[in-house]
Amino acid sequence: MKLLCAQVLKDLLGEGIDYDKVAKLTADAKFESGDIKASVAVLSFIFSSAAKHDVDSESLSSELQQLGLPKEHTTGLCKSYEDKHSVLQDNLRETSLRFRRLDSISWRVDYTLSSSELREVNEPLIHLKLQTHGAEPGSSETTVVSVSADKFRVLLTELKQAQAMMNALQ
Repeated sequence: MKLLCAQVLKDLLGEGIDYDKVAKLTADAKFESGDIKASVAVLSFIFSSAAKHDVDSESLSSELQQLGLPKEHTTGLCKSYEDKHSVLQDNLRETSLRFRRLDSISWRVDYTLSSSELREVNEPLIHLKLQTHGAEPGSSETTVVSVSADKFRVLLTELKQAQAMMNALQ
């Protein structure tokens, strides 16, 4: 269990997982491909959730045993977690919810007076063009969004609130 946990923790820390090694570790249990994937996913969820909520290894051990995981498996899992707890938290902090840097915004308002379907429409439509840094260095991405006047007012209000909150934190 400890070796399997080490592989999952390596994956969570961005070092990748050696699936051949995981297959060898689970061969005694006669795990099939789906079983291996499920085990890795469950361990990944346990480790990342525990680190996210800053759960200590004793509490984690108690909770897992209450859920029915045998004590010998819980001990190996919690020892692995305890060894990598702070590193895992740091890594999750660095890789969670990152926004791309906004390079430019341009906008255009189209005001439809009428159409072939309706005699009178009188409805504005706002087109926003957002230019952000791409995933690759030196590249950029363009996102175009079209919103109604009502939705644009809501967006503008929420952006002003977010800006006020950011200014209050500085």
